[in-house]
Amino acid sequence: MNAANAPSDEGRENPAQPVSLYPELDEALLTRFVDALESGDTIGPAPLRAEEVTAARRLVRFSRVTVPGAGGAGLDGALWKHPPGESRPLIVMPSPWTDVGWWVYAVQATLFALEGYNILAYTARGFGRSEGEVEVAGPEDVSDGSLALGYLIEQSGGTFTKAGFLGDSYGSGISQLVAAHDERVSAVVAMSTWGDLGEAFYENSTRHTAAVQGLFDAAKNARLSERTQEIFADVLAGRNVSKTLEWAHERSPYTYVDLLNSRAIPVYFAHAWHETLFPTNQTLKVFNALTGPKHITLSIGDHSGPETAGTIGLPNRIWEGAHRWLAHHLKGEPDASDTEGQVSGHLMWKGPLDDAETWDAFTGRPEPLYLTGAVQDTGDGALTDKPGTGWSLTFRTGTDTPAIVADKIIQTGVEEMKGRPKEYPTGDIDRADAGVWVSTPTPGAATLRGIPRLRLTYTASSPQMTFVAHLFDVDDTGKAHIITHAPFTDADAAIGRPATVDILLQATGYTVPAGHRLMLVLDARDPFYSDANKLGATITVSSPADDPSCLEIPLV
Repeated sequence: MNAANAPSDEGRENPAQPVSLYPELDEALLTRFVDALESGDTIGPAPLRAEEVTAARRLVRFSRVTVPGAGGAGLDGALWKHPPGESRPLIVMPSPWTDVGWWVYAVQATLFALEGYNILAYTARGFGRSEGEVEVAGPEDVSDGSLALGYLIEQSGGTFTKAGFLGDSYGSGISQLVAAHDERVSAVVAMSTWGDLGEAFYENSTRHTAAVQGLFDAAKNARLSERTQEIFADVLAGRNVSKTLEWAHERSPYTYVDLLNSRAIPVYFAHAWHETLFPTNQTLKVFNALTGPKHITLSIGDHSGPETAGTIGLPNRIWEGAHRWLAHHLKGEPDASDTEGQVSGHLMWKGPLDDAETWDAFTGRPEPLYLTGAVQDTGDGALTDKPGTGWSLTFRTGTDTPAIVADKIIQTGVEEMKGRPKEYPTGDIDRADAGVWVSTPTPGAATLRGIPRLRLTYTASSPQMTFVAHLFDVDDTGKAHIITHAPFTDADAAIGRPATVDILLQATGYTVPAGHRLMLVLDARDPFYSDANKLGATITVSSPADDPSCLEIPLV
């Protein structure tokens, strides 16, 4: 089965339309930069990049190399090496999920080299000019990382002070896994990463079909192993779930947290609030389980978007933090993040950058908003500070509404970064196809920081059921921005019998302006996820007196 021909889920419009996971990446700039590093001709790059090339060529030798990987696979790579005679810190940079490969890191690797490191960047197996097949951070990829480090040590004269791994996206997961298994690794930078791949693919038992389809499409020119193709096809088709979860377990940094903790490996994370490939909670799962030095920066946008400007050398707080992190943990230089705390969150939209010493300190206090029955003349329920019980609200399945995660994977997040978040016309949501609950206007600005929790009693009319909870910020005209969301699937529902569930929505850092309302929308379809509902079925939400349905928000 060819990756490019993988089926979209159930024939729906697929939000994973862009083939590149890096739509804003200036590949032409990277090409000019690498050409200048090789030739010394600095006419092509911009003046500042040209200065960096000139300085680097005076200090280090840049060369294209073939790195010996697992099973004899040759991995396309590049080496920035200082003259022999001094033991130096090392950085290995496995590539993202793209045919561009190690070229993505060309500018930043040069900047690290100017700071005194020897650097090896390489293209992950199966991508670009690297041999082998894509195994999605499998054992071969972990072995590749260790062999790459060994190769860099050899090229550095057999000596080094400390070694770190840095990766974006695919390379970030590989970096964490190598660090867990290779005792020579002293620090990690993991940007736009994953922590639990099974949770990323099956959030609340709901297949994340748009993300898997997007990964499939972005690898159309790569050489995916037969097993990788089977796993991706199984996720899209909704089969062999236990086999896929076993496969994902082996490829999840969370599986090896004890190994990371046994050596107190320092890990620097960077993630986007509205990440549509690897949702934020599964990365926080690893972050919160780590007991060594750690830091996470959370930003507006989507996968790899917040750090892309820095990738090509523009000022960027994520890459600046990565430089400080590795300078501290590999070279012993002071790092301000030691005093600023573990968490740095840029609140949506264009909000302040808030720092906290820990994730718990960053998170707001739980504030319950109880769901009530439909209010007369509106058809919408309310979100109030007092329990409302004895009511029910029913909506049908089978029809999507304007309440969706995003228009497109990654690209909607790029627009968010530019200050143009998607607007949702909440008045166009057919209340026959969704349950809607609305709060009163906020008297002042209300900041949510942390993971909202929805406790809900529902009754399904069919043995399989899916709904998606969307939390919106709504102005007085009915236009909304999405705050967060979460899917939920019950594949073995008891027809006609109430069931109660706790659902963690994805982590958020969001300030609701004064006078706006919170709106909770439950509908049964979203193009980002699989749909287990049967045609013509219904979902009924209720609120028992002894366990009222409630949305708990982390309010600062």
